[in-house]
Amino acid sequence: MNTSFHTVRKHLVIALSVLGMGAASLTVHAQQEPAGAPAASSNPKAAPDAPRAHRGEHRGNPAERMAKYQARLHDKLKLTAAQEPAWATFTAANARQKPNGDWKAKREAFAKLSAPERMEQWIAMSKERIAGQESRLASLKTFYAVLTPEQQKVFDDSVPGGMRGHHGHRGAPKA
Repeated sequence: MNTSFHTVRKHLVIALSVLGMGAASLTVHAQQEPAGAPAASSNPKAAPDAPRAHRGEHRGNPAERMAKYQARLHDKLKLTAAQEPAWATFTAANARQKPNGDWKAKREAFAKLSAPERMEQWIAMSKERIAGQESRLASLKTFYAVLTPEQQKVFDDSVPGGMRGHHGHRGAPKA
């Protein structure tokens, strides 16, 4: 019986730790903008390689920043008329989704759940995020396939890491 109690206690500690880390990562994730949306600096004297926080890029409308980023990428790629429909499909599939519903009410309801119910909710939200990532990957592969090898190189060099909130490995050695 004593061993069973310690096992249950150990599992409870692990579950609470996971929930704590999940809550912390959600907070960090909510504060970050998508990696695919670098914006023009609001400070013209800021160095182009300066850290983002020092260039004032977290201000303003995220949709506007994304539109500017997509315009720069579009110009760099020098797309043909035949590639334009694939570009439109790609950008539409990767458009930032607005949160739906009342987040304050959702947070309050989440806080009232038991630990197992909260964990189930975390897993369900993770599955939704993965489904969204898989959808974005499919649109990326479709668009990437219509690019020439030169355009693919430009795209590879212009699009950071691929994960929202992560900026890839700039300066990492090329294989």
